[in-house]
Amino acid sequence: MPHTRSAKKRMRKSREARLRNRSAKSAMKTAIKKVLAASSPEEAMEAFRRATSVIDRTAKKGIIHKNTAARYKSRLARIVQNLARA
Repeated sequence: MPHTRSAKKRMRKSREARLRNRSAKSAMKTAIKKVLAASSPEEAMEAFRRATSVIDRTAKKGIIHKNTAARYKSRLARIVQNLARA
């Protein structure tokens, strides 16, 4: 356990940030799962738009790296395209 005041504050702040980051990551993963679970191409496209927005926001906040965000979006776009073609 921390002894100094600043160490206690740092522990409290890192806990708050960890919970906030975990929540944002969870929302992002849920959005991605909705794209994968979509049955029709139109539904998938709408879910993809929402997921892209959530992924970009998560990257902008620094929770995930921008290249990781780009990779997620690229993979989802490919899946949605293949669904639209089928």
